[in-house]
Amino acid sequence: MPVYEYLCDACGPFTDMRPMAECDDPQDCPHCTTSAPRVMLTAPAFFCMRSDKRMAHATNERSSNAPQTVAEYKAEHAPGCGCCSGKKPARLMKKTATGSKSFPTARPWMISH
Repeated sequence: MPVYEYLCDACGPFTDMRPMAECDDPQDCPHCTTSAPRVMLTAPAFFCMRSDKRMAHATNERSSNAPQTVAEYKAEHAPGCGCCSGKKPARLMKKTATGSKSFPTARPWMISH
Protein backbone atom coordinates (compact mmCIF):
# COMPACT_ATOMS: atom_id res chain seq x y z
CA MET A 1 0.00 0.00 0.00
CA PRO A 2 1.25 3.51 -0.75
CA VAL A 3 2.00 6.12 1.88
CA TYR A 4 0.05 9.39 1.62
CA GLU A 5 0.60 12.75 3.33
CA TYR A 6 -2.12 14.60 5.24
CA LEU A 7 -2.17 18.01 6.87
CA CYS A 8 -3.97 18.54 10.18
CA ASP A 9 -4.78 22.20 10.94
CA ALA A 10 -3.96 21.74 14.64
CA CYS A 11 -1.10 19.22 14.67
CA GLY A 12 0.62 19.67 11.30
CA PRO A 13 1.58 17.14 8.62
CA PHE A 14 1.49 13.35 9.07
CA THR A 15 1.69 10.29 6.83
CA ASP A 16 -0.45 7.19 6.64
CA MET A 17 -0.48 4.00 4.62
CA ARG A 18 -3.83 3.49 2.85
CA PRO A 19 -5.27 1.55 -0.09
CA MET A 20 -5.16 3.38 -3.43
CA ALA A 21 -8.96 3.37 -3.62
CA GLU A 22 -9.06 5.59 -0.50
CA CYS A 23 -6.27 7.98 -1.52
CA ASP A 24 -8.47 11.09 -1.86
CA ASP A 25 -10.54 10.47 1.29
CA PRO A 26 -9.64 12.53 4.40
CA GLN A 27 -7.83 10.73 7.20
CA ASP A 28 -8.20 11.15 10.95
CA CYS A 29 -5.19 12.77 12.63
CA PRO A 30 -3.42 10.26 14.93
CA HIS A 31 -2.96 12.93 17.65
CA CYS A 32 -6.23 14.88 17.81
CA THR A 33 -8.52 12.60 15.69
CA THR A 34 -9.87 15.45 13.55
CA SER A 35 -10.37 14.86 9.83
CA ALA A 36 -7.39 16.04 7.73
CA PRO A 37 -7.26 16.39 3.91
CA ARG A 38 -4.61 14.74 1.76
CA VAL A 39 -1.80 17.05 0.60
CA MET A 40 1.41 16.67 -1.40
CA LEU A 41 4.27 18.14 0.59
CA THR A 42 7.21 16.16 -0.81
CA ALA A 43 8.12 14.47 -4.09
CA PRO A 44 7.80 10.69 -4.42
CA ALA A 45 10.72 8.92 -2.75
CA PHE A 46 12.77 7.22 -5.45
CA PHE A 47 16.04 7.78 -3.59
CA CYS A 48 15.59 4.61 -1.54
CA MET A 49 15.35 2.38 -4.62
CA ARG A 50 18.30 0.28 -5.70
CA SER A 51 20.21 1.81 -8.60
CA ASP A 52 19.29 -0.97 -11.06
CA LYS A 53 15.57 -0.48 -10.38
CA ARG A 54 15.94 3.30 -10.67
CA MET A 55 17.68 2.85 -14.05
CA ALA A 56 14.93 0.47 -15.22
CA HIS A 57 12.26 3.03 -14.27
CA ALA A 58 14.15 5.76 -16.10
CA THR A 59 14.49 3.56 -19.20
CA ASN A 60 10.79 2.72 -19.17
CA GLU A 61 9.84 6.38 -18.77
CA ARG A 62 12.16 7.45 -21.56
CA SER A 63 10.96 4.74 -23.96
CA SER A 64 7.26 5.31 -23.28
CA ASN A 65 7.08 8.62 -25.14
CA ALA A 66 10.43 8.91 -26.95
CA PRO A 67 11.88 5.55 -27.96
CA GLN A 68 15.58 5.36 -28.69
CA THR A 69 16.56 5.60 -32.36
CA VAL A 70 18.88 3.09 -34.00
CA ALA A 71 21.64 5.71 -34.19
CA GLU A 72 21.32 6.46 -30.45
CA TYR A 73 21.39 2.74 -29.65
CA LYS A 74 24.51 2.17 -31.80
CA ALA A 75 26.23 5.15 -30.16
CA GLU A 76 25.81 3.50 -26.73
CA HIS A 77 26.58 -0.09 -27.79
CA ALA A 78 29.65 -0.90 -29.83
CA PRO A 79 29.58 -4.09 -31.94
CA GLY A 80 30.22 -7.09 -29.69
CA CYS A 81 29.61 -5.28 -26.40
CA GLY A 82 29.09 -7.61 -23.47
CA CYS A 83 25.72 -6.27 -22.35
CA CYS A 84 23.64 -7.28 -25.37
CA SER A 85 25.75 -9.33 -27.80
CA GLY A 86 24.49 -12.65 -26.44
CA LYS A 87 27.98 -14.12 -26.25
CA LYS A 88 28.94 -16.32 -23.33
CA PRO A 89 31.34 -14.75 -20.86
CA ALA A 90 34.92 -15.99 -20.95
CA ARG A 91 35.55 -19.13 -18.91
CA LEU A 92 37.33 -18.58 -15.61
CA MET A 93 40.87 -19.94 -15.74
CA LYS A 94 43.73 -19.81 -13.25
CA LYS A 95 47.40 -20.54 -13.80
CA THR A 96 49.57 -22.14 -11.16
CA ALA A 97 53.19 -21.23 -10.44
CA THR A 98 54.36 -24.04 -12.76
CA GLY A 99 52.28 -22.64 -15.63
CA SER A 100 49.62 -25.34 -15.69
CA LYS A 101 46.01 -24.29 -16.14
CA SER A 102 43.14 -24.97 -13.77
CA PHE A 103 39.45 -24.26 -14.20
CA PRO A 104 37.82 -23.64 -10.81
CA THR A 105 34.31 -23.75 -12.26
CA ALA A 106 34.85 -27.06 -14.08
CA ARG A 107 33.43 -30.32 -12.81
CA PRO A 108 36.31 -32.18 -11.09
CA TRP A 109 34.78 -35.62 -11.66
CA MET A 110 34.82 -35.27 -15.47
CA ILE A 111 37.73 -36.68 -17.41
CA SER A 112 38.94 -34.61 -20.33
CA HIS A 113 39.97 -36.21 -23.61
